[in-house]
Amino acid sequence: MAEKRRNILATTIAMKLEAAIIAGELAAGTRLDETALAERYQVSRTPVREALQVLVARALVTRLPFRGAVVSEITRERISELFEAMGEIEALCGRFASERMGMEERARLEALHEDMGRIMAAQDTLGYEQANTEFHQLIYRGARNSEFQAMAEAMRLKLAPFRRRQLADRSRISRSHTEHSQIVEALMQRNGAAADKALRRHLTSAAKAMLLHLPAAKQPSPTRTKAS
Repeated sequence: MAEKRRNILATTIAMKLEAAIIAGELAAGTRLDETALAERYQVSRTPVREALQVLVARALVTRLPFRGAVVSEITRERISELFEAMGEIEALCGRFASERMGMEERARLEALHEDMGRIMAAQDTLGYEQANTEFHQLIYRGARNSEFQAMAEAMRLKLAPFRRRQLADRSRISRSHTEHSQIVEALMQRNGAAADKALRRHLTSAAKAMLLHLPAAKQPSPTRTKAS
């Protein structure tokens, strides 16, 4: 029970810090002091340390000698590169999945896409985000290549904070669902070239949406972390 509570606390703290970093409230170079954060969130340093490790894995935080954890620099170029890399990996998975997915998997993908339409209509952003993750994971698994799947999931983990940010925009959810329709159609028709093209287009569109909402860079504060 104690471990479960600690994991919940770590996840909550990571999401709050993540949101502040993506929104530009915590500028690049800002030191994330474990003691200050523990006092801020009224927890021990253990869940704070675990939360920072999550953000290190997502490349939002960097650990530096003699300084500890600091906010990583998030530039337009870096985000573009991340989405470009994700587009290449997903396109590759899509091409293989178009040939290798089983009938049950294709049916599950199609049914999930229909469910996502209802989730979108209900304006359930969190539900759409969760279903969206499953949608893409079905394609990764359908590629029948554990190395491609691992690469895709690792890259998706890095992009997760940016995806959450863009899906807060309901118009982006609508465009995403339309793009998913093209992906599903290509996979159902076993058309690898079309699946490749649709997934590249989908990631390019996602990148443009994210860059549109990217806040201007801020200078780091000389004081220690003050996150909400």
